Amino acid sequence: MTTKETASPQRPPVKLSAAELKTVLERAELTPDAAKIAAGCADVPAAVVALAEAGMVNDAARLVAHALPKREAVWWACMCARATETAPPPADAEALVAAEAWVRKPEEANRRQAMAKAEAAGFRTPESWAAIGAFWSGGSMAPPGQPVVPPGDHLTGLAVAGAVALAAVRKHPERAEATLRAFLASAFDIAAGGAGRIAPIF
Repeated sequence: MTTKETASPQRPPVKLSAAELKTVLERAELTPDAAKIAAGCADVPAAVVALAEAGMVNDAARLVAHALPKREAVWWACMCARATETAPPPADAEALVAAEAWVRKPEEANRRQAMAKAEAAGFRTPESWAAIGAFWSGGSMAPPGQPVVPPGDHLTGLAVAGAVALAAVRKHPERAEATLRAFLASAFDIAAGGAGRIAPIF
């Protein structure tokens, strides 16, 4: 589906401006052409819209993954996963539930449970990467009782970007652009305080 066949997203809500554009660009690792377009924008919301209008929806999604606050970003990954698979295998379903549990109550036990479920799922699916995003949100990556090894601040965005990219091609790779545009609309809704739920994409 071409960009002309789908509406360009509206300017995202202010919440996406929370991170400075330069910092988000450094973390997102956009393609060179996309980075050039984004760097010429005034802020993150403007960059997301400019990329989407240029048909660079993969880069727009990656930028959003790094710009949203971590809880909102993980929730977005969960919504994208749910929209593209209503009945995942048990291990993936458990990883998704664990990720959502952390979003609702970002406590240490839930963070570590998310990683345990991601490991059980095999790190191969949107659900498992959403859970990894929760684990990488803070705390320590070392086992309990060991010296603290804090995760890099960019890692949740990296995991979320991976989850969203995997979800976009899970059912119909040829429709990935349209799917990513639906995902971006979800992200904008989440940034505005909404639930970001997406109609099933099959």
